[in-house]
Amino acid sequence: MALTPSTMLELGTTAPDFALPDTDGHTVSRGDFAGRPLLVMFICNHCPYVKHVAMELKQLGDDYADRVGVVAIQSNDVANYPDDSPEKMKAEKAARGWAFPYLYDATQEVAKAYTAACTPDFFLFDAEHKLVYRGQLDSTRPHRISSGNYDDRDGAANGEDLRRALDAVLAGGAVGGEQVPSMGCNIKWKPGNEPAYA
Repeated sequence: MALTPSTMLELGTTAPDFALPDTDGHTVSRGDFAGRPLLVMFICNHCPYVKHVAMELKQLGDDYADRVGVVAIQSNDVANYPDDSPEKMKAEKAARGWAFPYLYDATQEVAKAYTAACTPDFFLFDAEHKLVYRGQLDSTRPHRISSGNYDDRDGAANGEDLRRALDAVLAGGAVGGEQVPSMGCNIKWKPGNEPAYA
C-alpha cells in the first residue's frame, strides 16, 4: 500500500460528467443530480482507510440523502485487485447498508477526470456543481498494527470536516476553514494507465 494524499482539485471546478453502472446494472450519471449539491466519493472494498470510514459513510449518506446527491465510485484495477470487482462491490454495498449508488469506473477515466488519487477521496459540489470542498472526511485515521492489519483504537471516523462543508452548502454559505487533503491507499491504476499526477 502506498499512502497517498488527495490532489486537491481547484475549488470552483465544474464536476466532470460521468455515466457509470451501479451494483444493480443501472447507469447513474451526474445529470441525475441536477439542481442539488453532489458528493462524489472515490472508495473501494479492500483499502483499510475506506474500511475505517465505512460506517460513517453509511450514516452520512443516510443523514443527507434527501438533500444531497451522494455517489461512491470504485476505480481500482480489478484484474490485480479482485476484492474490488463489481460482484464484490455489490456484496460490500449490501453488507455495509449503503443506500447511495456504488459505481464502477472500469476505464478509470472518471477517476482521472476528478484527479482522484486515493481511497477514500471526497469531492463536494454545490447545487450548480461547482467544487466547494475536497479533502478529508475527518482527522481520524486507522491505526496500523502490522502489515494489512488495522484497527480504530485512535478513534472512530466522525465525518466532522465533510459534515461541516455539507452543512455550509445546504445553508447557502461558503465552506470556511482549512481544507486538509484526504489520505489513503493509492488508486490501483491499470498497468500503463497511470495519470501524470499519480
